[in-house]
Formats: sequence, structure tokens, C-alpha cells
Amino acid sequence: MNASPSHGSPHLLLTGATGLLGSYLLRDLLLAGRPVAVIARGERKRSPAARVETLVADWEDRLGLRLPRPVVLSGDLTRPACGLDEAGVRWVGDHCGELLHNAASLSFKGKSRDEEPWVTNVGGTAHVLDLAARAGLRRMHQVSTAYVCGLRADVVAEADLDVGQSFGNDYERSKVEAERIVRAAGHLDSVTVYRPSIIVGDTETGYTSTYHGFFAALRLGHTLLTRVPLGSTSGLALLALMGVDPAARKNFVPVDWVSRVIATLVGRPAAHGKTFHITHPEPLATGTVAATIQEAVETYSRSAAEDDPDLQDERWFADNLQSELEVYRRYFRHDPTFDRSNVLAHAGDVACPPLDRPTLLRMARFAIEHEFGRRPVARSGGPVAAVRVHPALPGVARAGADAARPFEAGVPELAGPEISG
Repeated sequence: MNASPSHGSPHLLLTGATGLLGSYLLRDLLLAGRPVAVIARGERKRSPAARVETLVADWEDRLGLRLPRPVVLSGDLTRPACGLDEAGVRWVGDHCGELLHNAASLSFKGKSRDEEPWVTNVGGTAHVLDLAARAGLRRMHQVSTAYVCGLRADVVAEADLDVGQSFGNDYERSKVEAERIVRAAGHLDSVTVYRPSIIVGDTETGYTSTYHGFFAALRLGHTLLTRVPLGSTSGLALLALMGVDPAARKNFVPVDWVSRVIATLVGRPAAHGKTFHITHPEPLATGTVAATIQEAVETYSRSAAEDDPDLQDERWFADNLQSELEVYRRYFRHDPTFDRSNVLAHAGDVACPPLDRPTLLRMARFAIEHEFGRRPVARSGGPVAAVRVHPALPGVARAGADAARPFEAGVPELAGPEISG
């Protein structure tokens, strides 16, 4: 992809840029030369601008080139108009041509609709729609999930949504509801929906920043190995504990491919207004996944010592993790067949890489060595080549000026109301 920005184009407004998929979308959109504006929330010790600056700087280190900076709007998806004040809404209306709503909660179950995943997936989507209406945005791209299909076991068409299916968890229910309200929004001229299946790490580096799906099962295996003697259990035994059929097939997709497909489709107007199953053409048998997890934990995890006084057996593991196992019994059910006609027609040139054993082991090693997110990822610190960047917008100040980096002084930020947490 071309790293040179295009001047004069309207910005794409992006939510969820600091998450796993969102960080790749930000990278790929910037590499494609698309001006991007990001709604981000601050953390206790970092402003929204600082969070996004760190993200873009990390990509520069990995890619070895300079990237244009997005405009950062301080906001919060749990508030009307995403927490933007009148000036922020006006800026969006004046400078943004469409929006890509990617922010989501991956929580499986909420005790009430006042908790996740409902707060972000339904309430947050409603607030994004509110912002779009106030700012006059009429083209929306929505990242959903292939699992709006719920517990269906047949062939799922890309046009299907609510066909009376049952669901395995609140995440699936919330994403169906989110799609429903987006499609019903009368102020939108175009709604494009992207439905990835279970997102895993980067095919080249193994990198991930979220540990759901494949990584959650890997963590179960990692935990089991630290409490039971090596050789006393196996990946298939773990499946048996979870009540999962080893012949069941699950659809995993690498984050780098999902991002490339979405960024490609965003840039192809002929694809707009359609729904896309961004799913792998070759689903994996859960038995294969279990065998890979077993190999990974036996290779990269530290096993329990034979004289460890806290040594336990599989029964202890099952008894103490019963609630977690119940969630994964449904999660690792057999997947239906996802129709991919629209993806093949509009992004068939973006080939899906195989998720073979070496690739899955690379992802597993990354997760284990980084302690499932508890250990920070070191920056490469390699040389960075200069490219032109999108110029500063009139009247928008750049935050965090750095004399050591004259090429880019920092991230332009439009501050909304102060956000806590």
C-alpha cells in the first residue's frame, strides 16, 4: 500500500482505534493515504492524543517509515454524540465524509443491559449514530461479527441477520441488536457491514493485544500445565473437560488479513452498502487447535514440578473452572458455513493466509511469552524513513511537540469534555 497521503480528501472517522483490530485499521488506512480522524478516550495517565501517538509511533518502528498523523477527538462512546461538544461535532461535520465504527465489547455475558457487552455494543452504537445525525454523516461502515448467526448450523448468507435463531451468549445478541439499529437509521444513505469470525493474532509476528477465543483456550491449557504433572493430560483431554467435539470446526481469521480486507473495501465505493463475511475459507477442527495448544504449552509454558505441594489433577481443574468451561462449551461449538460471495467479488484479490501449525504456534508463543498481556511488548526502535504527511488542519493545535521529531510534532487533538477512566 502507498504510504503517501492524499490531500483534500474528507477524513474517515474511526472508533475503536486503540483496540487490536482498530490499531491495524488505523495503520492500513494511513498507509492507503486516507486522512483519518479518531475518537479516543483518555486513560488515567495518558490523554487520548498520547495514546494514539504511541500507537502510530509503534507502527512506524515496525514498518520503518513515517506515517501521517490522524486527528484525535477526545470522546466517550458511552455518552450522547460520543461525548463530543458542539465544536467537536461541527468539526466532524465539516471535515469527515464517512465513519467506520469498530469499537466493541467482547464480553460474553452481562448481568443486565447496564453492563457490557450491551453498554458499548448497543448503547455505544446508538451514540455513534447520534453523532452521525448531528454532524450530517450519511455513509457508515460497521464492524459486526459473523456470529450474529447465533447457534445456526446451516449455510449463513451474508444478507441474513435476524432469522429467528437462538444465541450462545450476550455478545452475539448485542451485535445483532447493534446491526439492527444501524440498518434502521433513517439518516444514513449507505450502510456497509463487515462480519469477521474469531480474530486471532498477526500471521507474521504472532502479535495480539486481546486474549479471547483461541487465546482463552490457550490460557486454559497454560494454566492446566502449571497445576498438573507434564504428560498427565493432553489437548484432547482439555476438549473433553470442556465438552467439545474434536471434529467440530471453528473459523479463525488473522487480524492483519481482516484489517486489509476492511481497508480495501472502505476504499472501493462499489462495495459500499453490502455485507461481508470476513471468514476463513478453511476452518480448523477443534482437535487440531487442541493439539497445537498442547504443543505450545509443552514447549513454551513452565510446567509444574513433580514435587510441587500445590499439584492437582484434571478433576480439580474442571471443578474450579466450571463457570469458565460452561462459556467455552458453547463458544467452541461447530460453526456453520459462512457464505463469502461478496468478499470474493469485491476483495478476492486480498488473499487469506493459511492458519497452519507454525502460524498458530507463533501466535501462541507470543501470548505465553507476554504473559497474556501482563508483560509489555518492546518497541523495535529501528530506523524510520521519512515520507510526507497530511498537513496540520487550520485552527487545530498539535499536542505533545517534540523537537527531536521535527517531521511530526505530535497528534492534532480536538478536546471534548474531560473523560475519566
